[in-house]
Amino acid sequence: MGTLKTEPARTRPDLLAAPTTAALASWGDDDVLVAPIDPELADTVAFCEAYEVALDASANCVVVSGKREGAVRYAACVILATTRTDVNGVVRRMLDVRKASFAPMAEAVELTGMEYGGITPVGLPEGWPILVDSRVVATPYVIIGSGVRHSKIALPGAALATLPGAQVVDGLAKAVDTVSRESNG
Repeated sequence: MGTLKTEPARTRPDLLAAPTTAALASWGDDDVLVAPIDPELADTVAFCEAYEVALDASANCVVVSGKREGAVRYAACVILATTRTDVNGVVRRMLDVRKASFAPMAEAVELTGMEYGGITPVGLPEGWPILVDSRVVATPYVIIGSGVRHSKIALPGAALATLPGAQVVDGLAKAVDTVSRESNG
């Protein structure tokens, strides 16, 4: 976990978005930790460099959307920072839409109740699918957003598979040569 100074997330609601705090209260996973960070360093590359966190231990949560029969369908994708979401392949098929794309920033923020650049799968709106790349689940501990830009949460990768609406997906993301800059979360 690099140089992060973590403590149990349930003891620090001031470091979490309100939906994240509510989800943790009902989820019951005591392995979730939180650490304060400089909000200017919340973006993946800057964060990993500043806090000495390995890129393959850092996960991103991105909100995607697509339309089907006039209705917008949303999902969250959780991938490692060393990968890129297969939006127009795997995600499009899983949402059963003609075209999927990253949700606009303002829309993602409004719908999740979280800050841009801090969106986390913990506390997303009820009914949203949470698509978790199998590489994330296989990671002993991952660092991900907390719902706000001034902290990060750390939890076992496997714990993400137990979130309401979570589906572990092989091939959700593709490895890339450079760090994933995907973000709304």
